[in-house]
Order: sequence, then C-alpha cells, then structure tokens
Amino acid sequence: MHKLLFLLLAFGLFPVDSEAQDGGETFAEKWQARATRTQAQQPKWAVPMLSPFPMLAQVYRSDFTRQTTSAGRENWNLGTGKGFNLIPFANTQVDILTPGFITHGDGTADGFGDIAFLAKYRVLSANEQHGNYIVSGALAASFPTGSHKNGATTAVLTPTLSAGKGFGHFAAFTSLGGSLPTSNALANGRVVHSNTVFQYKFGKYFTPELELNSNRYFGGTRDGKTQTFLTPGIILGKFPIRPASAKSRMGLVGGVAFQTAVTNYHTYNHALVTSLRLAF
Repeated sequence: MHKLLFLLLAFGLFPVDSEAQDGGETFAEKWQARATRTQAQQPKWAVPMLSPFPMLAQVYRSDFTRQTTSAGRENWNLGTGKGFNLIPFANTQVDILTPGFITHGDGTADGFGDIAFLAKYRVLSANEQHGNYIVSGALAASFPTGSHKNGATTAVLTPTLSAGKGFGHFAAFTSLGGSLPTSNALANGRVVHSNTVFQYKFGKYFTPELELNSNRYFGGTRDGKTQTFLTPGIILGKFPIRPASAKSRMGLVGGVAFQTAVTNYHTYNHALVTSLRLAF
C-alpha cells in the first residue's frame, strides 16, 4: 500500500508542489511527459483483461479471479499477479508484478503466489493517424516466492513476442511466448502460450473484446496436452480523476470477463475475472 501511495503522490493524484529547483520540471513531471510522448506514438487500444499486449501502458492493475473446477470447487486468486506497469524510458515498459493471494475450495493450503518482473521494448509502432500498428518484445522472470506450494518450484523465464493492427474502431492483436523453468525443466515442463484479442471501441468509454487463450504443455505431468479458453469481456474507461487538469493522466478503468474451456483437457471449467485499474 505504501508503494501505491508514493506513486499517487508522485504522479499527481494529490496536489504537490510542482515548482522544481531552478525553475525546471520536477522528476514526476518529466516522467509523465515522457510517458505521454511515448504513448502518443502507438494505438490507443485498451489493455486486455487477460492476454499479454504489445502496447506500452502506465497503470496499476489488480484483478480478482474465481475459477470453478470440474468438481464444482471454487478457487480464488486475489490480485492475480498483476501490479505496476511503468514507462521509465522511451519505447520501454517495466512491470513489478506483485503476488496474488490464492484460496482453494478443496482444502488445499491458501497462500501467496510468486513475484515476477517484466521488461518490454516496443520495436515498431504507429498511432491511428499513421498506420495503426505495433510490434513489441518482452521478457518476464518469476521467482519461487509462493507460500504453501502456491507458486512454481523454480524461477521461470517467459519471453513473448506480440503484435497488433487496427482498422478504425476495430483492433486485433496476438502474442506468442513460452514459460521456461531455469532448472529441472524435464520434470517441471515447458509451456507455450498463445493469445489473440479482438476489440471494438464504442464511444469514449466502452471496449468489448473477445480473447482466445491457449497453453500447450511440453514435458512434466501435462506433457502433450493443450488447454484453450474462450474469453468474452468488456473494459470500461478510462474515467478521468482530475478532468480540470489538462496535464493529468490519472483515471479509473474497470473490466469484467468470463472464461470458458473449449478443449477436452482443462485444469478448470470456467472463470469469472474482474479488473480494477488506476492509470497514471
């Protein structure tokens, strides 16, 4: 919580003295101006509910996921491993992905998941007026900090390539990546992730979407299996927090999605996902 309050103060939710020494810009003002310039060079698509995305975003995300298993058990993930997406440099996004808290309906011990970090670099992009496309590459690293077996047994590297193209109010983007355990890979197994997102922007605040989320397993106990979900959802926002301030980037975004398994093999039948986001 103290990290969030620090960022809110630094980036302008609460008024602070904007006068820098020697009449220059403050650190926060320079950061925000750089983020605005960076995002002006890419399409203004909504950050999807579940899938990796090629855009650069500056937002705090907290998702809440309720999974229902074939046996009717309910598992909750509070936070869902989201956290801070930051734009510290041009064409670059850095994420601090805080662990979610996982509860189990079958009596398994509850606990926190793993902490992770991600670095993304935008390779190509053009906004809606100059081509409406984007290509990015990312590398995530998670560490086995989970409690009571609610995380991985080893550190995992996840490289991902993502790209998208827009056509007016319609956008389609896709990603391909893989989870690579840093040790004991044969027992832990590797996973290839593929995700495709279709979005359509209605008016200023409504973006319905359809996601196709798929995992292919190599090695481990799920070797050779494929799990695919179809996920319709809607994203609302962003709703400005300080609309009177021309330079304020602060806004609230919400979303909801329902995930349904469409393959014979699946670790759960369906999931309800809600998302709360603070863009800054």
